[in-house]
Amino acid sequence: MASAPRAAWKGFLRVGAVSCGVKVVGVVTEAEKIHFNVLNRKTGNRVRAVYVDEETNEEVPSEEQIKGWEADKGDFIEVESEEIKALKLTSEHTLDIDDFVPLADIDTRYLEKPYYLIPADKPSMEAFAVLRDALASKKMAARSCVVMYQHGHDVVIQPYGEGMLMSWLRPHNQVVSESSVFDDLPTGKQDKELMEIAGLLIDKKLTTFDTSDFEDRYEEALIELIDAKRKGKKVPKKAPEAPKENVVNLAEVLRKSLEKEGISAKGKAKSKATGKSKAKSKAA
Repeated sequence: MASAPRAAWKGFLRVGAVSCGVKVVGVVTEAEKIHFNVLNRKTGNRVRAVYVDEETNEEVPSEEQIKGWEADKGDFIEVESEEIKALKLTSEHTLDIDDFVPLADIDTRYLEKPYYLIPADKPSMEAFAVLRDALASKKMAARSCVVMYQHGHDVVIQPYGEGMLMSWLRPHNQVVSESSVFDDLPTGKQDKELMEIAGLLIDKKLTTFDTSDFEDRYEEALIELIDAKRKGKKVPKKAPEAPKENVVNLAEVLRKSLEKEGISAKGKAKSKATGKSKAKSKAA
């Protein structure tokens, strides 16, 4: 197996009496992201952040710092690091599978941070592969909990290619209910002709989910800015797009969009109009 990036967590994946060594590797990397330092504008030197006592304005060394939760204004409950460590789950190095859920039932709003899950060593490969393929054949995901970065996280584990994907789950109280946001949105049947025109536009722009097209345009603009400054050049200012006006005639806007894509909806509209006139003449 090809060497993988540094593991963020190592332990055991356990289903009943079956267990295998696994490790997780971050899916997302920030290696290519631009990170800024804060400088002193006068000297050009880097500055560092320090904790200062709000009352005395004196710097507080790390050994004198303690976490505190504000119960009332200016009244804090102090919590020692040792007290927080004591709350850590006992199964720090085991992914115990609690239950299984259909992949189709996973609410993507709760998926927070993805990790690749792979076997930790050669003896673990067979058990890992059996569980992966069993999940794939049943179209299921496994539910578990993992302790990472001193916190317990509920996770779902699902098959992904030759390995598996483990995703942290957001707590329920951090997800805003859709009913509080979607209440005033229109429901029911929409205008049939508008739906047909919108459908034609969708068909014209149908493509595959190609992630190579995904780009961080802000990051690219930052690189362009830094490169220009390094070479002593001026970066051309890009004019912001004019704000779009509210749509007044949706049918007209959709038709114009179709024409831009080289599609005409006139044929359908004409045939519908002809059909209506024929029906009227028959009734007469």
